[in-house]
Amino acid sequence: MSEVTLTAATGRLTGTPASRRARLENSIPGVVYGAGKPSVSISVLRSDLRRAMTTDAGSNALVFLAVDGETADQVLVREIQRHPVRRDVTHIDFMRIDPTKPVELEVPIILVGEAKQVTLNGGMTEQRLNKLKVRVRPDAIPNSIEVDISVMQLDRSLLVKDLVLPEGSVCLSKPQQAVVTAELTRAAVVAQPAGEAAADADAAAATTE
Repeated sequence: MSEVTLTAATGRLTGTPASRRARLENSIPGVVYGAGKPSVSISVLRSDLRRAMTTDAGSNALVFLAVDGETADQVLVREIQRHPVRRDVTHIDFMRIDPTKPVELEVPIILVGEAKQVTLNGGMTEQRLNKLKVRVRPDAIPNSIEVDISVMQLDRSLLVKDLVLPEGSVCLSKPQQAVVTAELTRAAVVAQPAGEAAADADAAAATTE
């Protein structure tokens, strides 16, 4: 879990022209809401936000957001809007949290290890799921969930239910979702005799069922 501090200011006008003006001034418009308090329109400096979002936790960093110099609220980033072409941030939503209550969020899945048996048999692995939805206390949010693929075999899949989650994390994703699959490459399939290719296809179908 990573914790960062970010300062914000109120007093900005709402609406598209005002938001555009704020972005030209190197400020990013946003809103902070939740925890039984009123929603507040704010702005944060682009450089400050960039530093806050480039920790190991990425967008799941626990942020202490101080608005107009007041006592900082604990918040999480709930939505980031980006320009469709330039991909720079155009608007950001922060949600206040209760540090004693679990939150629901998506945690990145990182593959580690090398699937040697898959490679030796003409196959390759493919990551099918990049993030896992979990429920966890704010002080135990994992930066990522590592999945060891070194034990994978050809025509096998690692499913959500096979993952080992960090202590305190409860999985909310569907247990039968495939996280990583291991299949023959197209070149290997083409190079196989017809009988072997058909047998492999039948075996893969049986594994999926």
